[in-house]
Amino acid sequence: MFDVAKHLGAITRTVEDSTHEGTPVKVVVASRTYPTDVDDLWDAVTDPARIARWFAPVTGDLRLGGRFQVENNAGGEVLTCDQPTHLAITWEFAGDTSWVDVHLAEAGEGATLTLRHAADVRDNPHMTTYGPGAVGVGWELGLMGLAEHLATGAPIAHEEVEGWGASADGQGFMSASATAWGEADALASGNPAASRAAAQRTAAFYTGAEPPA
Repeated sequence: MFDVAKHLGAITRTVEDSTHEGTPVKVVVASRTYPTDVDDLWDAVTDPARIARWFAPVTGDLRLGGRFQVENNAGGEVLTCDQPTHLAITWEFAGDTSWVDVHLAEAGEGATLTLRHAADVRDNPHMTTYGPGAVGVGWELGLMGLAEHLATGAPIAHEEVEGWGASADGQGFMSASATAWGEADALASGNPAASRAAAQRTAAFYTGAEPPA
């Protein structure tokens, strides 16, 4: 049985306005604690064989300064690799470059993963339309897959994931995640109405619903 509420409640969501090397950015921050240690969590997010089991196949030179490609997704460069606590990469997709930092830390009997995705907000119609949920929902799905991998070790079946996305559980998860990211942005943006409208468009995008006018 898939516990939607458990996975939604396991994520801490924050949105920040910041800069990256002088560039104004919107930072989506997702954090989740897992019942494992930092070394195992580091291995799960850096070993290509394990990444493919919960996220997607990754190819390339996965070392500092090397370039990688996620199958049917983004590519980029490895900017920082401080085992086992800090990984930083560029995230290059559809002609745009953003920046992802992953920080790992011990947390009692578990380990916490904090992912920070910073996107340039200058002339960025995608971010204006969908808000932080545009990347937040996707990363939240990935962190959910990581939780399932750490719990069972079983690889994901992509055709089953696609089917799940069309199910009541999948639709409910993505809609609720989009709403939660809209509320996180509302706290930071100073324009709650715009944040919530963007969240509605994000939910429609992920669920295939009719987008709001």
